[in-house]
Amino acid sequence: MAARISYDEVEVGTELPGQQFPVTRAALVRYAGASGDFNPIHWNERVAKEVGLPDVIAHGMFTMAEAVRVVTDWTGDPGAVVEYGVRFTKPVVVPDDDKGATVEVSAKVAQKLDDRRVRVDLTVVSAGVRVLGMARAVVQLS
Repeated sequence: MAARISYDEVEVGTELPGQQFPVTRAALVRYAGASGDFNPIHWNERVAKEVGLPDVIAHGMFTMAEAVRVVTDWTGDPGAVVEYGVRFTKPVVVPDDDKGATVEVSAKVAQKLDDRRVRVDLTVVSAGVRVLGMARAVVQLS
């Protein structure tokens, strides 16, 4: 499967469709099972508070994976992402209620590179706070 976006049709500044992702405690438990990361700060409020956190927090890799979905949905091909990196700046705090937390992601093409690739910069926010910094993906376009 190839990216459905053509390199020739993309300009620097092109905005990708933004998305919001709900994060619940149940989602964190499912992620822990899939990833093998059972650190109790991701599911046990008492432990999270004992180590100085405000509440249970989402796994960093969970947050990172949710954010890149904006890019993979845009391209139509997860394999088109050839590089992806972030800095974890703040945790996503997930309260124990019906709503949980929300991760809001916006992205835009920041640079056109050689070999029909583009760099996409992402802005990732939860509760009004930037939770990922330097979030960048290099994407192979058609």
